[in-house]
Order: sequence, then C-alpha cells, then structure tokens
Amino acid sequence: MSDQFNKAFPVSWDQLHRDAKALAWRLAEFGPWRSIIAVTRGGLVPAAIVARELELRLIDTVCVSSYDHQDQGELEVLKPVSDDNDGEGMLIVDDLVDTGNTAKFVRDMLPKAHFATVYAKPEGRPLVDSFITEVSQDTWIFFPWDTELRFVEPIANMPNDTSP
Repeated sequence: MSDQFNKAFPVSWDQLHRDAKALAWRLAEFGPWRSIIAVTRGGLVPAAIVARELELRLIDTVCVSSYDHQDQGELEVLKPVSDDNDGEGMLIVDDLVDTGNTAKFVRDMLPKAHFATVYAKPEGRPLVDSFITEVSQDTWIFFPWDTELRFVEPIANMPNDTSP
C-alpha cells in the first residue's frame, strides 16, 4: 500500500455482491435504462450484477486504464463506448470513484449518462450520481479479484502505526 493510503478496506465477494445489489435497488427508481456500460476492469463485476438485477441485456464497456496496481497514473483509453451518443438513457457502472479522474473522463464522453459506483471517496464523489458506500480518501479498497485468503496478524500484534 503506498504512503498516501493509511487504511485498508478489504471487500469480500459476498460483500461486493450485496453492495452491487443495493446499488441496483437504488438505480431501479431512476430507470428505465437503455443500456449499461461497465468501466473496465473494476466495473465489470458490479455491472454484471446490476445488469442482472435490472434485467438489462445491452451491455458495453469503456476500457480506461489509470492504475498500475496501487499507483494512479495517466489515463489511457483502450476502447471507447461503441454507441456514439451523449449517454442519454445509459447507465455507467464502476467499482469505485477515487480522485475522480476516470469518472470525469468518462463523464465527458457521455455527459447525459447516469454514473454509478459501488464505493466513493470524497474527491470523486461529486462526479457520480449514485453510490452505496463512502470511504475516506486515505483508504485503499482491496477488491476480491485482487486478493486471496491468507493469515493476518491479530491487531494486538501489529505495530501501532500499521493498519490491517
């Protein structure tokens, strides 16, 4: 975890599924949706859950790269959205809005789309229309696709300046 992240927030598959389903509940009232767009890669799993819950079959991706493991770098568009319009009736789903760099870029591409994330940090929160859980800016979220089960020291055995 880089120096800017003081806290860790591990998310299990079960928790992610519950949170993405809660997001779908929230989004149901804003529909109907024409299509769903997953921001890859993090938005793929939440978008699949939301698409299932909202009975959406038209699914696209916008492929944007901004992270190298835990460090944010320059944005690179690997694949734009196939449907060339302003986003009217579209639902964009991502796992997290952090600094908002990716969200701002995607929002500029599809200004009328509804942008939803499962998790939001304060810097990026104003750029999304819907989210489920807010975490502090200095928290690194460990998603289940980036982790595996392993032994963790009890908190009492950890140095005082280290978070789990």
